[in-house]
Amino acid sequence: MPKERTHALSDVLDRLEKSTHDDSITVQEVIEELGHKSFASLMLVFALISTSPASAIPGITTVVAGITFILVVQMIFGRDSVWLPSFITRRRMSTEKLCKGIAWLRKPIAFVERFLKARLTFFLHRPWLFLPLLLILGLTLFMPFMEVIPTSGSIASAVIALFAAGLLTRDGALVVFSLIVLLAVPVAVWYFGFGG
Repeated sequence: MPKERTHALSDVLDRLEKSTHDDSITVQEVIEELGHKSFASLMLVFALISTSPASAIPGITTVVAGITFILVVQMIFGRDSVWLPSFITRRRMSTEKLCKGIAWLRKPIAFVERFLKARLTFFLHRPWLFLPLLLILGLTLFMPFMEVIPTSGSIASAVIALFAAGLLTRDGALVVFSLIVLLAVPVAVWYFGFGG
C-alpha cells in the first residue's frame, strides 16, 4: 500500500487545520482547501467535526447531515466535482472550537491509521458501493431529529466518518464494517434514547 494512503486521514486533518484563520471560517473555505473533487475527504471532515468537541456548535449535526446528503447524492449520480448550495457554503464555524476538535481527533486517528490498508477494494466500486451510499442517505434524513437525543448525532456522524475513511484509504473491509455499524445505529439510538 502506498505510504501516502497510510496517513490519508491525518493528512485531511492537516489540511483542515491549515484552512483555519481569524475567529471563524466558512464551509466554502474548507472545500477550497480540500479540493472540489474530494468527496470522501469532505465527508470525512464534516463527519469528524460532528463527532469531536466541535459538535458543541449549535445545529452542527443538521449541517453535517445536509452536507453529507448532498455529497452522497452527487456520488450516486457520478458527479466529478462537489457542489453545495450557497446557504451552506456561507455558514461559518468557530476556529477555536474547530481547532480543539482537530486536536482531540489526532490521537484516535493516528491509532486507527495503523490498521488501515488497501483490501477488498471491489466494495469501493459500483454496484457494491450503492448499498452503503443509499443507507447513509437514509441516515442523513434522520440526523436532524437526533439533535434532541444526546450523543446520537455523534454516533451517526462516526459511522459516516468510518465509511469515508474506508473510501480514502481504499479499505473495503472498513466500508463493510461501517455498513454493519450503520445497520445497528437505529437500534442503538432507540435503546439509549427511548428504551433505557
